[in-house]
Amino acid sequence: MEIIRAYKVELDVNNKQRTLLVQCAGVARWAFNWGLARRKAEYEATGKSSSAIEQHRQLNALKKTEYPWLYNYSKCIPQEALRDLDKACQNFFRRVKNGKKQGFPKFKSRKNGIGSFRLTGAIHVTDTHIKLPRIGWLRLKEYGYIPTDNIHILSVTISESAGRWFVSVQCRKEIEVSQATGEPIGIDLGIKELAVTSDGQRFENPKPLRRAQAKLRRLQRELSRRKKGGKNREKTRRKIAKAHQRIANIRRDTLHKTTSAIVAKTKPDSERPSVIVLEDLNVSGMLANCRLAQAISDVGFAEFRRQLKYKAAWYGSEFMLADRFFPSSRLCPVCGTINTELTLADRVWVCDCGTHHDRDLNAARNLRDLAYRTVSSTGSYACGDGRLQPSSSVHRGNRNQTSNNGRFE
Repeated sequence: MEIIRAYKVELDVNNKQRTLLVQCAGVARWAFNWGLARRKAEYEATGKSSSAIEQHRQLNALKKTEYPWLYNYSKCIPQEALRDLDKACQNFFRRVKNGKKQGFPKFKSRKNGIGSFRLTGAIHVTDTHIKLPRIGWLRLKEYGYIPTDNIHILSVTISESAGRWFVSVQCRKEIEVSQATGEPIGIDLGIKELAVTSDGQRFENPKPLRRAQAKLRRLQRELSRRKKGGKNREKTRRKIAKAHQRIANIRRDTLHKTTSAIVAKTKPDSERPSVIVLEDLNVSGMLANCRLAQAISDVGFAEFRRQLKYKAAWYGSEFMLADRFFPSSRLCPVCGTINTELTLADRVWVCDCGTHHDRDLNAARNLRDLAYRTVSSTGSYACGDGRLQPSSSVHRGNRNQTSNNGRFE
């Protein structure tokens, strides 16, 4: 199986190299703004705008006369920036066509951070260094993480975050995928606990943003008292950036460890789940709840789903989504009734049939049962676009409503 994978490592750069990287990021930002300004002018004049390739040709024609300083940097930097602009414009028109929130591309400002830039071409990687076009060799802080054999490097992205520089190497490689043959597994996502699986595993939610709120409030008050343009204000700004970077790192690390544990990449095929079922949550709708919006954003449901999806493909598991209206938490798998009186505060509930249910564990098991019913009715786990539909016998009525035979069909 051929996959595209990225390896991100922190760089160990000196002052001269750091200055050069800042300049390269500035070139990418300038090229993006230059292309956006020309697109706007062309559209107002003719009703059309140039593509990324056409704009790169226009920029090359102006290099000798108006922008000779661009020869000091790799030609890939403005070229890739114009491609990013082209993609942003295409996404804008696609959203307009579909009637969604538009969001036209905006000009990039140095005040919003140094940013990043992308390179292609002659890129060489060793265990300790990476060589980039027109930049040279840069030392890596983590040795041996980026593979050097049997890979085809597509591009390299250099980015800055809270004063630290990182390199992300995107490459194409071949991997061997063995089909997982273990029992299907259902996953219920939440705020109190990040994830609860149908086999009883519970993964803690570290809540990094909530734990850092007191420190962030103190730093924001400190920043408001600093004189604009002063060195002390810049020091405080860096402290805030480091605090937010730590929050993002904790969240990302937790999500990677949790998804890897669920996929169980270190276990044999017979112990890895053959099917992973996740509920298709309406996250944007959930964020409309002002009381839960911050807690929901702190979890990272979309990133959890993205990681679980590609890791399942890497390790031979089928990834499926259950319908968002499937009453996974309210449904009693014993008698088939739906508890319409269940609220978010009810973590444990008792069905009319006398069965005690843990809300999260019951939801995960109901999601797992969807996969079992799919294979029993179709003979395989493949189901259309990868979405599982609840049985037609599931009612959305009151608590006492049941299916014809009191169970799922």
